[in-house]
Amino acid sequence: MIIDCAHYQDGRRREDGPVSLEEAAARTKQGGFVWLGLFEPEADELDQVRTAFSLHELAVEDAQTEHLRPKVELYGGDVRLVILRTARYDDAEEEVEFGFISVFLAPTFVITVRHGVASELREARQRLEQRPELLAVGSSSALWAILDQVVDGYAPVVAGLEHDIDQIEATVFSGAIAPTERIYSLRREVTDFYRAVHPLLGVVATIERAAAAELQPYLRDVRDHVLLVDEEVAAQRDLLGTVLEANMAVISAEQTKISVQQNATIEQLTILATVFLPLTFVTGFFGQNFAWLVDHVDSAVAFLIYGIGGLAIPLVLLYLWLRHRRLPSPDAAAGRGAW
Repeated sequence: MIIDCAHYQDGRRREDGPVSLEEAAARTKQGGFVWLGLFEPEADELDQVRTAFSLHELAVEDAQTEHLRPKVELYGGDVRLVILRTARYDDAEEEVEFGFISVFLAPTFVITVRHGVASELREARQRLEQRPELLAVGSSSALWAILDQVVDGYAPVVAGLEHDIDQIEATVFSGAIAPTERIYSLRREVTDFYRAVHPLLGVVATIERAAAAELQPYLRDVRDHVLLVDEEVAAQRDLLGTVLEANMAVISAEQTKISVQQNATIEQLTILATVFLPLTFVTGFFGQNFAWLVDHVDSAVAFLIYGIGGLAIPLVLLYLWLRHRRLPSPDAAAGRGAW
């Protein structure tokens, strides 16, 4: 879809409204340059643009392919294809949305093919139209305006990612466990953002070398902004690596605490089971109704000797064995534990 199409000559826009595609192609021979803006065009529409402006078919095919890294390619002698990655931070979803812009740059025209919601260029066009001294330089001034707009859009992304990282960092270093999936998601977004920013340094340097003297100070300013964003994104990526390691350490510490608690519980249960094992044997033995027990355990004295004594002797022996093994006694374990 064509968003805007205008012919610029002598530092100003020739018409107030957009011109047709055919008329724009004809005006490339009248001096100045034409700026044609497209947003997610269909294949047949892009083919019409290719025919009207005599673009290389490989360049058009390249412009339809999503790229992870910015780049500059030369097609047909005086036509350069510049690929830029755009980014926008979505506050509601707390994630980064990416897009890309393909710029066909020639002395007589600039064609921008935008993909994704993060690639708005209306402000870039309006800002450039208010700078007639830059418009008079030629089509490269439009490329500067596009670069400046794209790089300015990186600052809110850096701030949004910084806010998310600060929240995760505060959670982890307070001793609490942060969602590992969220850390990996942030690291992936920062890595994708780094791929969009870091190669742009080389792209801007290449454009700066070929630009007119009037535009070089402005392009150096863009390069400085890209360098600043590149350093911040690299620092964020390193910080997320540290946060991830710290979070894994916190998870490991929590698992160790749980393991210690489970071991203590198992120890108490083992002591109780050890205490009741001989008692269960004694009570089970004397609970049998065979003749000798029936004939001899028939008085209070016999009950104390065989019954109570049979219970007390195993407990005394167990206590002495535990003291010998330097393990806590049943009473100490019962007083210490969860019972």
